[in-house]
Amino acid sequence: MTILPREFYSKDAVAKNLLGKRIIRKIGRSKISGIITETEAYGHNDDLSSHACRKITDRNKIMFGDVGFAYVYFTYGMHFCFNVVAKDPKKAAGAVLIRAIEPEKGIKIMQENRGNTNLKNLVNGPAKLTQALCITKEHYGADLTKKSKLYIAEGIKTKRIIASPRIGIIKAVDKMWNFKITI
Repeated sequence: MTILPREFYSKDAVAKNLLGKRIIRKIGRSKISGIITETEAYGHNDDLSSHACRKITDRNKIMFGDVGFAYVYFTYGMHFCFNVVAKDPKKAAGAVLIRAIEPEKGIKIMQENRGNTNLKNLVNGPAKLTQALCITKEHYGADLTKKSKLYIAEGIKTKRIIASPRIGIIKAVDKMWNFKITI
């Protein structure tokens, strides 16, 4: 299984290119994984919905750094969201939110972590995904280009990508930066 190199994240259209790739999460001796089926792109000062649209803060500073690292943040006082720092080299900041996966390995562990046995509703949203994979603030800054507790590798070829407006935002709603595939 080939881990995605840092250069993969240093381009435009990374949100589309992550579709079909595989997230691998190691918890103790267990390995859980899934195919990325939904992403959302977030830019810099060209994107009013991005955490990086105004200035560098302790929370978003990783978006301004090197690509290929995890940007994990807490939202609504109850959920974590998992992003990958990715941007065109001409941009100062950027990230891709991983919104959903198709579970592959460790499904029982994911179900236990979520307290949910319904496969259709297991990892079909960013908070559900982080709960199922036990991704927390401790993963902020994790290098996703190295074999560790959390990384992203090659996956499957994608067929048709559907683009739509991003979900749950109130600014920059005109950007068609939500991307999905079906498996």
